Amino acid sequence: MDVTIVEEGEFAGWQVWADEPFEYETAGPFYMRQDAQGPVAAFRAERKHMNAGGVVHGGCLMTFADFALFAIGHQGDISEDSYGVTVAFTSEFIAGPVLGDLIEARGEILGGGRSIVFVRGLVTANGKPAMNFSGTIKKRHTQKPK
Repeated sequence: MDVTIVEEGEFAGWQVWADEPFEYETAGPFYMRQDAQGPVAAFRAERKHMNAGGVVHGGCLMTFADFALFAIGHQGDISEDSYGVTVAFTSEFIAGPVLGDLIEARGEILGGGRSIVFVRGLVTANGKPAMNFSGTIKKRHTQKPK
């Protein structure tokens, strides 16, 4: 996947997949980078992410966690010239992030092989657990469809 570096704002220096219209333009933008603790994905909770109850919509958190699967998996065995799809995803909600919270996800690759990667992680809001997730990525060894 093509990675773009953000040049300004709160997430300057972070990376995005700008060619992913749903995650970048509609639901996000969601950001990723490597730090001393490994891969991390993040976004700032805005009004468009909220539900009527005043917390980040569960569908938004699940979309972000799906993004994080690939941010985490990308640091492992998913190469720049490959494309992957989510074939399984589970999550449990722990707490509802609110407007303005910094939402982050960290995780790890549990294993896999030539065509499958197993990932698990934790979404936090201002450092407090909000949702755990796990998923399976099916790797495609050809360029993604245009």
